Amino acid sequence: MKRRFTKAGLITMLLAFVMIIVLPHESKAQDDDRFSMDVTLNSDIFFGFYPFFAGSYSLSEKSAFTFYGILWSGGAAGGSWGNWTEFGIGMDFTVAEGININPQIGLLSGSLTSGLGTPVLGEGIVPNLTIGIDKARTEGEIYFGYYSGFDHGNPNTNNYIHYWVNYGVKFSPFFSAGLHLEQLRFTGGMNQPEDPAYDFYLALGPYVQFADPNGGAFARFTSGADLRSDDMIAKSGWTQPSFFKLTVGYSF
Repeated sequence: MKRRFTKAGLITMLLAFVMIIVLPHESKAQDDDRFSMDVTLNSDIFFGFYPFFAGSYSLSEKSAFTFYGILWSGGAAGGSWGNWTEFGIGMDFTVAEGININPQIGLLSGSLTSGLGTPVLGEGIVPNLTIGIDKARTEGEIYFGYYSGFDHGNPNTNNYIHYWVNYGVKFSPFFSAGLHLEQLRFTGGMNQPEDPAYDFYLALGPYVQFADPNGGAFARFTSGADLRSDDMIAKSGWTQPSFFKLTVGYSF
């Protein structure tokens, strides 16, 4: 029990420490429009339905404190995920006009990465990085996250890599389209067999997006074909010949 508490406690202390660093900046800033948030409702073929939010609080012209949350409760194995929840914080940096880099670290709660079978607070951690592109005529995003489970008493833990890359053209303020590549890979964990890695999916295909030209509401549909080999499909035991995701959201 002591080790379990220590892991969750260290993460809580980390979150509190970052907040202590960030909050004093509030008295120094003059701009009243420093806070922004995106809220989306998503549904895809693997994870099912999941709400997502991402917020930021500007600290300077080129940096911001960020936070996010995902409720991964449904999907292909939702019954065994334990109301899986991800919550994290980080910092966003503008490195060039229309290009932002956002490293974050998330706390996982549930039962997927710990393999415990019973939902638990702080079952794992997910360091992640998002690079966003938002220019006059183009848009894109690169995301990479490593999901690592903690030992909560179960013999096995589960680790995953999840990433995507997309890039598109803004044909008008209302309509944009491009390509989306996404992969979810099991990489092993504690007490896993030798060479355990396999892909749940590796998909490539087009996306289309419609957005309010004045900002606010938007909707995106992403589709793709499975790029995995027959051997990888057999090893994963998961057949997914196509990929699709629907997102509707609002930027505040």
